[in-house]
Amino acid sequence: MQPETLSRLAELVKHIADRELPDHFGSGAATRKADGSLVTPFDQRMQDALAIALEQAWPEYALLGEEMDGAAQQEALSRRARGVWCVDPLDGTTNFAGGVPYYAVSVALLRRDQVEMGIVYDPARRECFAAARGQGAWCNGAPLRAGNASVTLSQALALIDFKRLDPLLARRLAVEPPYKSQRSFGAVALDWCWLAAGRCHVYLHGRQKLWDYAAGCLILQEAGGQAVTLQGETVYRPELTGRSAAAALDPGLFRQWAAWLEIPRGLQG
Repeated sequence: MQPETLSRLAELVKHIADRELPDHFGSGAATRKADGSLVTPFDQRMQDALAIALEQAWPEYALLGEEMDGAAQQEALSRRARGVWCVDPLDGTTNFAGGVPYYAVSVALLRRDQVEMGIVYDPARRECFAAARGQGAWCNGAPLRAGNASVTLSQALALIDFKRLDPLLARRLAVEPPYKSQRSFGAVALDWCWLAAGRCHVYLHGRQKLWDYAAGCLILQEAGGQAVTLQGETVYRPELTGRSAAAALDPGLFRQWAAWLEIPRGLQG
């Protein structure tokens, strides 16, 4: 059973997302931010609504949202000793605006140098992925657990974000893929959760931000999966700089994937 605070957080996120997002799915209402990524009016509406609700429920915690400016994000992150909510109000904005039903809302609680709990909610499928550090991971209340997979790397289904990879690595993957098949769906937080649920086998992303991965990375970890950066470091780090990620739910498959990617062995795990 999910811890009480996590269940309360899940209900809050689901309520706001179901109220704010489905009626505007596929609206096409999007503009470009300075970095070239898309943003819709509903990214900001979701962040504002979450900020109000989280402050009312847990006034002791600060909020770091994707749609805040960099200075405000850094200031919020500096308050993590007491606790800060890390929020991606609409992960997969391009999908949402274009009518592709693969998007999510992600909320993680950062305290000191750890992620304490995380929620990733998929309004299109009404699936709520959740985790609490040291206590497990769930999808709609059902436990997520790594099994004894018999899939080898050559049989694996991979989730790969090519556009943020080093060109040499991207070319190697395209020319001599070590896996059977590859997908790229366009919502990082949900990718982590689908990996945790066993819907794909290995994962690779060249650069994702804190709000993209904080909740999802914890969900995978609590489901029994493993992840490192391409440099062999722990993926989670309480900073705004983007991080790479290579991951798998099954430990044996993770070792095969990390070896193919030539990740430093002494640092894996």
